[in-house]
Amino acid sequence: MLGYLLLSAALGVSAESRSLQPGELVVLTIEAPSETKVRVRAFEREVTPFPVDKRHWRALIGIDLATTPGSYTVRVDADTGREHTVYTLVVKPRKFPTRRLSVDPDFVTPPASALDRINRETALLNEVFADSSPTRLWESAFVRPVPDPANSAFGTRSIFNGTPRNAHSGADFLSRAGVSIRAPNAGRVVIARDLYFSGNTVVIDHGLGVFSTLAHMSAFDVREGDRVTAGQIVGRVGATGRVTGPHLHWAVRVNGARVDPLSLLALLGEKP
Repeated sequence: MLGYLLLSAALGVSAESRSLQPGELVVLTIEAPSETKVRVRAFEREVTPFPVDKRHWRALIGIDLATTPGSYTVRVDADTGREHTVYTLVVKPRKFPTRRLSVDPDFVTPPASALDRINRETALLNEVFADSSPTRLWESAFVRPVPDPANSAFGTRSIFNGTPRNAHSGADFLSRAGVSIRAPNAGRVVIARDLYFSGNTVVIDHGLGVFSTLAHMSAFDVREGDRVTAGQIVGRVGATGRVTGPHLHWAVRVNGARVDPLSLLALLGEKP
C-alpha cells in the first residue's frame, strides 16, 4: 500500500505499508531541500528519521496492536522552521483470532514468591524499551531469525487454562529444539537472561526505537552488551518460560508500538 502527499516543491511525504491496521509498520519517506533535516511526530510520539541521501529521509512508524481505528496525524517539520506537512493515516479495524492453550498453572496465576521477580523484570523491559540508541544500528535488510514459517498469528487473543491473558504481541515459529536463532539485523544485545514468562530471552536494540525480542531459547550465544550483525547466531530454540513446546517467539517494537515481525520483513526484509 503506497500513499503520497506533496505539500510544496520544498517538502513531500510518501508512506508505504502492508495495510493500515493495528500491528502494522509504516515506512515514511520524506523529500526535503538538500541538507535540510526533518522532524517527525506520530501517535503522540517523536519519531527519529534517518537520512537516505541528501534530499530524502525515512522514518519508521509503528501502529500499535491496541490502536483504535480512526484518523491519525503525522506531522513532518523541516529544521528551517518554514516548512511542514501533515500526513493522515486512516487506521482500519482488524479482527484477531483466539487461541486456547494449556500451560503450567504458575504461568497463569504466578505464586506470591514470583511476584517480586515479575515486577523487576517488567520494570527492566520498560526501561530498556525507553532507551534505544539515538543512531541507526541496523545495516541492511532484516532477515528471518529461523527458516521455519510462523505458525501462530500476531495479535491472537490468548486464553491460558481458561483464563484470558494479553494478546500475542509477536509471531511464533514452530522450530525444533536446538535450531540456531539468528539476529534479525545488526544491533546491541541489551538483554540476554532468563525471564519468568519468556524464558531465556535476547533483546536486541537496532537503534532509533526498533527492538527485536527473541524468546524461549534453550541456550544463549551472546551476552548483554555484545554488538551483533544481521544473521549472527544469538541462541538456540528451546521451550523455556510459558510454552506448550519448543518454538521461537519473535516480537518487534517500533518506538513503543508492538508491530507484527512479518510486517517488518515485508517492508524492510530481503527481497526475493
